[in-house]
Amino acid sequence: MTNTTGRGDAVYLYVLGTDLASGRLGYVNAGGGFTPWSPGTNPPMPAPDVSIPGPGNGASKTIQLPRGLSGRVYMSLGERLRFFLTPDGLVQPAPWAAGDPNHDILFDWSEFTYNDAGLWLNSSQVDMFAVPHAVSVTGADGAVHTTGALVPNGRQNVIDQVKATAGWGNTVVTRGDGTVLRVLAPGKAADAGLFSPTYLDPYIANAWNAYTTKTLTVQPFTDRPDVKYYGRTSGTVMNFTDGSGRQVASFNRPSTSNVWGCDGALGAPNDQVVGPIARTLCAALHRSTLGTIDTQPGGSASDFYKSALTNHYSRIVHANMADGKAYGFAFDDVMNQESLVHDGDPRAAGITLSPFTGGGSTGGGSTGGGSTGGGSTTPPPATQGKAIASNWHGKCIDVPNWNFNDGQRLIVWNCTGGTNQKWTFTGGTLRTENNKCMDVAWGSTANGAAVQIANCSGNPAQQFVLTPAGDLVNPQANKCVDIADWNPNNDAVLQIWDCAGTANQKWHTV
Repeated sequence: MTNTTGRGDAVYLYVLGTDLASGRLGYVNAGGGFTPWSPGTNPPMPAPDVSIPGPGNGASKTIQLPRGLSGRVYMSLGERLRFFLTPDGLVQPAPWAAGDPNHDILFDWSEFTYNDAGLWLNSSQVDMFAVPHAVSVTGADGAVHTTGALVPNGRQNVIDQVKATAGWGNTVVTRGDGTVLRVLAPGKAADAGLFSPTYLDPYIANAWNAYTTKTLTVQPFTDRPDVKYYGRTSGTVMNFTDGSGRQVASFNRPSTSNVWGCDGALGAPNDQVVGPIARTLCAALHRSTLGTIDTQPGGSASDFYKSALTNHYSRIVHANMADGKAYGFAFDDVMNQESLVHDGDPRAAGITLSPFTGGGSTGGGSTGGGSTGGGSTTPPPATQGKAIASNWHGKCIDVPNWNFNDGQRLIVWNCTGGTNQKWTFTGGTLRTENNKCMDVAWGSTANGAAVQIANCSGNPAQQFVLTPAGDLVNPQANKCVDIADWNPNNDAVLQIWDCAGTANQKWHTV
């Protein structure tokens, strides 16, 4: 466990889970010893304090994890969590529930399973986004696999972007002292009365009804592409047949709550037909691809969350992850979008509590909060041919196809080290290696104005400043270089836009 939060809070750790051999619930101490919980009572009785002192800011702490355990690692900041015991087991924190004693505690958790087949470890945002953290595993070959790292200032980005989304502001929960404790996933926020319980109903109805006149093909197994099921809607019921025409599953049109929870009408039993179809449907409804992409799972990450009514929580969390991976809802592992690491022969694992402001895990980038534009207008000293990469997804500002003609619009592309991705800061300008300048088309100061290259002329449209916060600002317009429309793909064009501190406006040199 490594603490890079930048906060001075005391950290408390809890390793809780189920012993896979006995099925008993219990807790683990720092040395890896497992102890089953004693029987509880009705009403629930307080559980004993089994917290492990965690690392202070800038420090690390090693905990042993026994094989044959599946559970959670909780991390609380500033205050110990409160657990309770019933005759049937453990009552875990649920801060979205009325009266939960952990409501005002800043905490989060990762989930794991460690058995003879290896270690699975994920950062989960299924219920809430609270304490940013990355997870990693080291294999026998020494290779380290990491996921869950945020872009610089990612936590604040998520908070700000959710607040700015119409209807979603109340899902951000703030303590009396001003600390943002968590952003609730839409299902939990609706349960708490903080979000519309019918928010997704119009989209669900449209998507469901789309298959009254066309067929939905579900191919739920990536390793068995020959397995296909065919869905058509009759009334409010979608019926599925197999290749022989035999009906194999039926689903009533789900409610918004069913979609958020992937349950009820979308309940996924542990079988080889109904469950795989249900999880595919649920993922497509979260991502708003059902009704428009007729083979599911389908599309790619760039196709997800395009509807006005969609899971904006999951969209925003994914957009602020350095690798785009997150567990934004229960079946976010459909198409491997989840923030999970696995190794069949693990030698070590890690959870890194990430910076709450600035920092991030993608290198370079921000050292402070989101900028509102402008920033320092003192140009940095001349540099020699560096690439400028997006903190969001790591792609580089690129002159497409080495076309250095005046007016060529700039794009982002996978960083290649090519001369069409090299930029020199000099005299307040950004210059290519053949001495063309980055330029705002026609000297415009309007949102959406294209960012291009042009012969260097000394006009203010060619002045750019990379601020310490990672904003690439044209001071004349007081606007930021922005990846248009949050397009994550190669060939996405650049524009200037009001500086919002968002991930598609953050840059660093590499």
